[in-house]
Amino acid sequence: MTVKSEYMKDESADKTATGSLDREELAAIFDKYAPALYKYLIRLGIFSQEADQIIGDVFLRLLDKIADGKGPRTNIRAYLFQSAYHLVVDQAREMQRTTPLDVADSVKEEIEPVQSQVEENMLLENLSTMIKQDLTKDQMNVIVLRFQEEFSIKETANIIGKKVNAVKAIQSRGLEKLRQALRAKDEGK
Repeated sequence: MTVKSEYMKDESADKTATGSLDREELAAIFDKYAPALYKYLIRLGIFSQEADQIIGDVFLRLLDKIADGKGPRTNIRAYLFQSAYHLVVDQAREMQRTTPLDVADSVKEEIEPVQSQVEENMLLENLSTMIKQDLTKDQMNVIVLRFQEEFSIKETANIIGKKVNAVKAIQSRGLEKLRQALRAKDEGK
């Protein structure tokens, strides 16, 4: 199975929409996209075990949609990232509702960012930390999806459920915050 263009309808998307994928094709979709989803979740500050759970839930949702004949019709990659994004947002909302503030604050202070990829150089690690510390959740998601996952503005808008102009504004504000943080870090040296 090959995925032709991210913007064009392809054979696998037609099959996911109608529910006619076989086991090998489903395994190929998992093998192709699970590592990218894992990197995305780690970049958002999700811990390894939680990332694995979210990926499992994403593919479970995909299988449910395929079984109902309502799988993605065009861009499987964007559909999977959109599902992951919504699960992360749902998880964050649930944590806000159920975690007492004093527990949340103490846990937040004790947890350090997960650095699971040894091959990442120091610049990317610093940038990742700055993204997590200096940006809002929306800005962080847009920056990660646009520049680390290389989604277009339109795809990013679809994934996070916002209009293209809103994504452009969020991206612009996020990049400006990162510029200011870099300037402040340089001046502090």
